[in-house]
Amino acid sequence: MGRVTARRRVRRVTADDTVARPETLVVEEPLEIRVNGTPITVTMRTPGSDVELAQGFLLTEGIVRRREDILSVRYCRGATEDSSGYSQNTYNVLDVTLAPDVPAPDVDPTRNFYTTSSCGVCGKASLDAVRLSSKHAPGDDPSVVTAEVLSALPDRLRAEQKVFAATGGLHGAALFSTDGDTLVVREDIGRHNAVDKVVGWALEQHRIPLGGTVLLVSGRASFELTQKAVMAGIPVLAAVSAPSSLAVDLAGQSGLTLVAFLRGESMNVYSRPDRVAH
Repeated sequence: MGRVTARRRVRRVTADDTVARPETLVVEEPLEIRVNGTPITVTMRTPGSDVELAQGFLLTEGIVRRREDILSVRYCRGATEDSSGYSQNTYNVLDVTLAPDVPAPDVDPTRNFYTTSSCGVCGKASLDAVRLSSKHAPGDDPSVVTAEVLSALPDRLRAEQKVFAATGGLHGAALFSTDGDTLVVREDIGRHNAVDKVVGWALEQHRIPLGGTVLLVSGRASFELTQKAVMAGIPVLAAVSAPSSLAVDLAGQSGLTLVAFLRGESMNVYSRPDRVAH
């Protein structure tokens, strides 16, 4: 696995002084995901939990639905060589081999990335595409979570964000039970990657659909993150910042409880408020 942090020189300027010093930064590197040897996407990510990231991406894009749909995930050997002349693993290309009965995704050969229903499509078309492609129905989940439990989750997430504490430069996503138990926490420079890592962990653990859970994200609630929650069968998505209009529309249509501006003891519940007990 590649490094998640790097040291760089910085000149710190204040009203009283200027000091040169080293600083710890979060690493950002490309990860190419291939399916059956064909490149389908490149994402800029923080190294770590790459297999979870790839698996979560494939699930939230509707390419796989269960762990058994994936035969193997392996790093591809790169073109770099060490001093002995041996090819070394770059850790920036992953190839996923699907089970024989799983259809390969459609790929645009001129652009080399998977053409997803949520990419470049707006409004009702996007909402209908997610509804039709998801095999899980968050609206059928009977789970209830208390406002007290929700209020405690942001501090729990922040306490687990070790790389954020060192760099201040990346997003976090965490999965909790509706009782507030922490199931998994992942970090990444991309908020969508952090969620895919969480979903990929659940896929690996054979926990899809993720009924009875709360997904907390450290930033805003976008359409993309709401889509990922719906595809994974998560009944409650909570965000510390604002939601987008399309995220609210998708949550309402899918029966997902969307909570945003989760700060202290206050929060806004935009859909399915019956799941939030006082």
